[in-house]
Amino acid sequence: MIYLDSSVVVSLHFRDANTFAALALVGSGVAPLLISSLVEVETVNAFCRRVFGKQMTLTNMQNAVRDFEKDIRSGVLLLHSLPDSAFTRAKSLAQTFTPSIGVRSADLLHVAAALELGAGSLYTFDAKQHKTARAAGLAVNALL
Repeated sequence: MIYLDSSVVVSLHFRDANTFAALALVGSGVAPLLISSLVEVETVNAFCRRVFGKQMTLTNMQNAVRDFEKDIRSGVLLLHSLPDSAFTRAKSLAQTFTPSIGVRSADLLHVAAALELGAGSLYTFDAKQHKTARAAGLAVNALL
């Protein structure tokens, strides 16, 4: 399974600088695409923040959320709750990697979720999360 973080999911549902790379990453259809409830919240919030920043209209945001939810309902994206064990794992990852990488808490939770949910890979456009995921033993996408 491949865990997608919100940077990839957002780029799949609204055109931005990473859209073509995101489409290429998931276009092969080789493995199931896994997201957590953290990705769900971050993705919807990212769309809403784009409305606030005048980068997206309210109608575009509603369409993006609708398309995102359709991908979950149809099984294109497999949504799993963020397991409680991810918080324990994230705390351990923080002690191991944050002093040298400087990764943020939410990004640690994505890496921990991928590990706890049994994903073998994590796709992200965030450089510190990418480095942390690789150091934690996950396969990662090439960064742009």
